Formats: sequence, C-alpha cells, structure tokens
Amino acid sequence: MNSDIVNSIFQLIGTYFTWANAFKLYKDKSLKGFYWPNKLFFTFWGLWNIFYFFNLSQPFSFIASMALVSGDILWIIFLFKYRKNLGDKNV
Repeated sequence: MNSDIVNSIFQLIGTYFTWANAFKLYKDKSLKGFYWPNKLFFTFWGLWNIFYFFNLSQPFSFIASMALVSGDILWIIFLFKYRKNLGDKNV
C-alpha cells in the first residue's frame, strides 16, 4: 500500500468525524465549549492540502482532502447561521 492510499484513509476517517460534527451542529442548532478559530485554522489547512496533494500527484489524498474540507466548510457555514444560539456571542 503506498503512502497516498494510507494518507487518504486517514483523511476519510477525518471526513466521517467532520461531517458528523456538521450534522450535529445542524441538528442541535447550538454549540458550546468549542473554540471556533481552531476549526477555521484546520479548514484553511485542508484547503492547502487540496492544492498540495494535487501538486504531489496524489489523487487519493486529493479527493479525500476535498471531502474533508467540504465538511469543515459546511460546519463553518452552520456556525455563522446559528451564531445567535451559540454560547460565545463574539462569533
């Protein structure tokens, strides 16, 4: 198994958790105890990974990164949509 496939498996596991977090935020429409700049940083890192894996010619990691970052972006959209219900009023 090459490193592209191994990395893409990790990315896909992260995708599951990221999309689960987005679904939970959508369902609850409320969020407490989460530092949102953390998610913003990792979303930008995910966007970088899309560019990076494409340039490394690692197609599996590239595709998995797109799936992962799409969940991050959806989560951020929900964060701003439901910000009035958030514990942190500074969002």
